[in-house]
Amino acid sequence: MKRNINCPCGANFTIEYEEEINLDNEEKYLEQIFNGTFMSYNCSFCGKKHKPELKITVIWKSKNLKMKVIPELDRGEFYRNKKEASQFETIIGFPEMADRLAVIKDDLEPVIIETLKSLLLAKAAENYPDKDVNAWYYGKGPSGIEFHLDGIKVDEVAVMRIPMEMYEKKLDDYKKRPKSDVFPLLRVRSYLSVQNMLRPDALK
Repeated sequence: MKRNINCPCGANFTIEYEEEINLDNEEKYLEQIFNGTFMSYNCSFCGKKHKPELKITVIWKSKNLKMKVIPELDRGEFYRNKKEASQFETIIGFPEMADRLAVIKDDLEPVIIETLKSLLLAKAAENYPDKDVNAWYYGKGPSGIEFHLDGIKVDEVAVMRIPMEMYEKKLDDYKKRPKSDVFPLLRVRSYLSVQNMLRPDALK
């Protein structure tokens, strides 16, 4: 697929990208997504880096994953389009795409990761009510599951770790009572994200 990019320098150049990527066949894409070089293009005239968010489909059959990734700019349109029907999971924005793929790679349940994010963000809202804080999955290790919170301090992230015991307890609760707690609030049709709990009333 081809797309024109308009650079602030006044130049216009064309990029080529894949509308569908298969992570089983092309492992390079996973590496690019995690290191931040995915869909990164330099202006052919001034060299400025551009990272356009475009609609793509991500297939990862070995992980039973099929998802449509739409640009962050289309978030409002997604919420307003209540007739949307899809066999694919929806992800909004490339940062969320990288986050979800990291969760899937580590064989964790996305619903529970989003639940833990909601707990972290609720605590952040208590301590920093005037801040716009985001929580991102970083990885799991011997000390538990690590999340990074940005927005508390400029150019800094807060590192939070949640014990695996808490993850396992929430997972057990979800399996027994999937309509309890915040679980139903995390999903809007095909879109699973803590952002669904944070959206403004105008998009509900």
